[in-house]
Amino acid sequence: MSRIGRKPIQVPNGVNITLDNSLITVKGPKGTLSRELHKDMKVVVAESEITIERPSDNKLHRSLHGTTRSVVANMVNGVTEGFSKNLELVGVGYRANKTGDKVVLNVGYSHPVEIVPDNGIEFEVPSNTKIIVRGIDKELVGATAAKIRSVREPEPYKGKGIKYEGERILRKEGKAGKKK
Repeated sequence: MSRIGRKPIQVPNGVNITLDNSLITVKGPKGTLSRELHKDMKVVVAESEITIERPSDNKLHRSLHGTTRSVVANMVNGVTEGFSKNLELVGVGYRANKTGDKVVLNVGYSHPVEIVPDNGIEFEVPSNTKIIVRGIDKELVGATAAKIRSVREPEPYKGKGIKYEGERILRKEGKAGKKK
């Protein structure tokens, strides 16, 4: 049995959960999230906790058990606390600034690159080399951060590019030169 799937999800005060067949809707202080879950997974909502049950022990149901529990737990966590990803710009002249709700990146191209946020995502630029992506949907926050990172991925020789905060870039030595 899945260890993650068996774990109950604690529902904090102020969070409202509604089930309509396989559609789950979670409302909280930060917003509302809806998601269509697999029709075989059974979601049981008690007073202050949610449990996920699977109908059988076949491979598909075992694999969906922990995944469904994690998705629902992320929805509850997102509407109460939210999620964020921090990005850093490394390189001479690399900078980011926020104009309106979008972020403009100058990362070594002949033109600035504009990133427009999806619905439910907001950007914060505390300094010209840091970007914070915030939102209530964990999947969307991660996808937006990956989209920003893909504008100029870190290269292995000098480490220049856009990287996640705390990400370790594997460095290469480069040309060793002619031996005498």
